[in-house]
Parts: sequence; structure tokens; C-alpha cells
Amino acid sequence: MIHRLAWAIAAALLLTAHQGLAQEPDIHLEGTVPEGPETHFFVEFEVPERIVEIEVRHDNLSPGNILDWGLDDPNGFRGWGGGNHESAIVGIDAASRSYVPGPIVAGTWSVVVGKAQIEETPARYEIDIFLRTVATLEPQPRAPYEDPGVLDEEERWYAGDFHVHTEESGDATPTIAEALSFAQGVGLDFVMLSEHNTNSGLTLYADAQPDFPNLLIVPGVEWTTYAGHANALGATDWVDHKIGVGGLTAADAIQAYKDQGALFSINHPRSPGAPICIGCRWEIAVDPTTIDGVEVQSGILRAVPYWDDLCAQGSHAAALGGSDDHRAGQGTSLTDSPIGTPTTMVFASELSVHAILEGVRSGRTVVKVNGPESAMIETELTGERVEDTVFADTATLSAVVTNGDGKDLQLIRNGEVIETLAIDSDPFTHERSVQAPEEGEDRYRYQVTIEGLPDTVGSYVWLRTPEPSDSSGCSCRVRSDSDSDMAFAFGALLLGVCVWRRRRQA
Repeated sequence: MIHRLAWAIAAALLLTAHQGLAQEPDIHLEGTVPEGPETHFFVEFEVPERIVEIEVRHDNLSPGNILDWGLDDPNGFRGWGGGNHESAIVGIDAASRSYVPGPIVAGTWSVVVGKAQIEETPARYEIDIFLRTVATLEPQPRAPYEDPGVLDEEERWYAGDFHVHTEESGDATPTIAEALSFAQGVGLDFVMLSEHNTNSGLTLYADAQPDFPNLLIVPGVEWTTYAGHANALGATDWVDHKIGVGGLTAADAIQAYKDQGALFSINHPRSPGAPICIGCRWEIAVDPTTIDGVEVQSGILRAVPYWDDLCAQGSHAAALGGSDDHRAGQGTSLTDSPIGTPTTMVFASELSVHAILEGVRSGRTVVKVNGPESAMIETELTGERVEDTVFADTATLSAVVTNGDGKDLQLIRNGEVIETLAIDSDPFTHERSVQAPEEGEDRYRYQVTIEGLPDTVGSYVWLRTPEPSDSSGCSCRVRSDSDSDMAFAFGALLLGVCVWRRRRQA
């Protein structure tokens, strides 16, 4: 007993001594935030061999200035905590939230600093680096990301939320399990975890998904800049957000997401922006045809007019909704919205990541603004449909509305309301014949309103006149003047078939 007590005292003294030494950083860095238009800068430091854990402590040194923080190793990205004031710790088998564990490579590392808000100049910063040969973090249950596969084989409408944060975002608090538990509790089928500029949570999904066998985790990220936010649906590879640094453009980032099969959707584009929400308002000029979706409702923020205007410029963006929840449904401020409010319905062939993304790509989405209990709209446009476009001279447009009794149904063409009807039954049906324009395309959608405000917003379906078949019987249709590379390749293949057929007939 005495020996055990002596050992315990000795261990306590050693721990105290170690903790005392830990307060002295191995590297101390301080300096002035560089002036100029670039939004980010880098503070380099050297890491020797045999280090297994690095801790970075940082300080803005001014209540009027806001700096964001991240970390790069010699090979690139190791995490992004944003405005989180906590220390960043990266080790081989564990990391603090927002950061990525892995080998501690010897060489030049960089603290990445974002100039979110500079009100007091000269702006100063301090950074302390701790280089450890013994890890302080316990190993975490991480595994390389793997697609969870098919959770439900039925073709139907699936309910989800495309904008949810966990503690892997520097400004959010819930664990992944807490966010998923709330989503499951409100009846969602899928949820996209969209952390700010980091994919640190991906390796935690394998541990979380088995506990929620009926709730699909869709990977993604919220691409967060000082000029706007966007979600990359299905993204798993990290993409740089530092616009202007090294010549990076938004178009570069969008293409990088598309190259990995992700969809790019603009978030809360009409947010008030700074100083209320730094960088939240979308102010980036982009090619509308590269945008796959728009949050027409994000929490309490509505952006239907913005979406309509983007569609008028040639975009076929799907209507999406996201709660932007940071508290797993426990937020209490006026701007907080719980997971599932709004709810986005996606018609998919099955409950899988691939099928959900295909549903969005095809424009088969409905946004329930007020959550799962909002009205539901199922829209049909007869004719040959390719993704979100029907090719027909004349088509029948119809809608079936459920849970809408006492509300109003609006039919909208090219952004203008052309018909309003009182919903007096459940279900309620509407049908009318529509004619394709001689040139270009018309777009139609339905929405349900309560006292003039949207309760449910359906995505557009587009109507175009079919291209006439040529003498060989081959109709080489082009969807629009701004086709994607995939559509271009398909058109080229179709043209090759036409040529081959002509040669066979000659």
C-alpha cells in the first residue's frame, strides 16, 4: 500500500512537472497582419523528425479584430478551425475538432491565418507551437471514408436536410451522434454534414453510421469564403477556399468539386452579411450554368427571388433547403433553426448518396419551408424528360398537393405567378396544358403559400420544343447553349452515331 502511494505521488509530481514544462512553447511567433487585398497569409514554422503531436495556440490580441485559423503540413491541408479560439492539435491517431490526424511530417508547416475582420491597426497576432514526442490525445475511432451503400431500395421521396453542422465546424457544438439523433427524431431519411472548409469529420462517419441504419449520412462541405458560402454536395476531397491567394478563383473551386462528382449549391445568398454575418452574403460572380442548387430557404433566411433570377440567367439550379443548424436542434436565438426546418424532399431511386445526388441533379426536389409538416407538392410534366427538361411541343403539367388544405397553390412560369388557387381538399390536384416556346425554354414550378408566404417550394421543370429528326432518323438534340462537358461529350457521341448510320445507308 505504501509503495502504491509512493508511486502515485511520484507519478503526480512527474505529471505536474510535465504540465509545467508544457506551458513553455517550443516555438513562439508574433507579428503584424500584412496589409493588402489578400484575405489570408501564412506563418511558417519548422517541425523536426520524431514529432508525434503538434499543438498550435493562437491569439488575435484585439477584441476588434477577427482572425480565422487553419493548419497546413508540407503536403497540404491539415485542418481549418475558422474563428475558433481553441488550440489546434494534430497527432498521428487523433486530432482536435476541425483538424485531420495523420503522419507528422518533418519539414515546413504553416499556420494559415484569415483576415476575417480588421478594425484596429496595426493588427497583431501571437502563435505558440508545442512539438511533442509523446501524444496527449487518446486515439480516436477513425477509418477511411467509405460510401455507406443503399439503406432503402424503394424509389420514392426522401426527406432530408442539406445543411447541418457538428463540432467539426469551429462555430458549432454538437457531436455527430447528437446531430444525427435529432435528425432521426424529426423523421428525416438523410442529412448532409456540411462543415466549414474541412473534411475532418469524414473519417468519423464509419463509427457513426451503424448506429443510424435508416438515416443516410451524405458527405459534403460548406465552402466558406469572405464573399459567400456554398455547399458541395457529396464532396469528400478537400478544396481550397482562399479566393485570391495564389490566383485561386471561385470557378477553380467549383470545377474541383465537380471533378470529384460533387454538386455546387449556393447557401443563404441573401444573408445580411457583415458585420452581422461576415462573408455569409453571396457576392461572387459565377457562371450561372455551373450552379447546381440554391438554398431557397436557409433557416429563417429566404432567397426564392435570388434563385428565380439565377434561373432567368440560364441556371437549372434545383431548389434546396437547409437548416444551417449548429446546435443539434437546441439553439435558442431568433436566427436558430432546428435540423429539418426546412426539409428538402428528394425523389430518388433508392436511399443512397449517389441516388440522392442524382435526384438533385435532375431537379426532383421540393423544399418544405416550415419543416416536415409543410404541404407536399408532386409535379409532373408529360413528355420525354432528360434530367429536369421535357422535350415536347405541348405537354400536360400537373400537381398533387397533400397536407395543404386551407392554403393557396401558385403556378409560376419563368418567375411570374400565372395562376393562384385555393386548396380546398386533401389531396388537391391541378392540371393544365402548356405549350413549349418556339425558341429557348420555359420553366414551370408550383409553390404552396400561407398568407402570401411560401410554405412549400417546388423545383422548376423546363419545357423545350423537340429538335426535328434529320433524314437518317437521328435526332441530335442539344439541351441548351451552355451544356456541361458531359452533355457535350454525349452530343459528340450521338453525332458520331449519326455519321456512322449515314455511312451504313450510303
